[in-house]
Amino acid sequence: MKKTDQVKHRICISKIKRRTIQPYDVFQWTKFYEDNHTFFNVYSNIPIQLNEEELLICSTVIDFNNYSILTTQKLITSEHGCIESGLIMHAENGRYGNFKGHGNENFTFGKIILENEKTLKYFIETGKASMIMVYGVKTLIQIT
Repeated sequence: MKKTDQVKHRICISKIKRRTIQPYDVFQWTKFYEDNHTFFNVYSNIPIQLNEEELLICSTVIDFNNYSILTTQKLITSEHGCIESGLIMHAENGRYGNFKGHGNENFTFGKIILENEKTLKYFIETGKASMIMVYGVKTLIQIT
């Protein structure tokens, strides 16, 4: 049975909360979203299009040219202003990069492999914040 966007959102947010050390709102770039309004209130300058039922799960927004956003249907990454995106359906987890932050790196890249075999990178803030993007992406791929 196909899961609705609301069910996917609820499962992903629950998994993120179980795997991320509180408090959740202290991370520099990474956040998860209980509703779409929270994202658009903060990042109104980021031009993303959502389908009617599509919900925002989490994001790492370094600045308006460098960000990754996970929705219940797709992953969107802008690196140096170059935007790429791909549908999560039939995607596979790739690598998570150095998400523990060894070497004083503030961010790293995770990767997923899309249905067409294309690799799509996404930003991961290192340290404790990394669990938000790692488990958001991982969980969504598992349940889709």
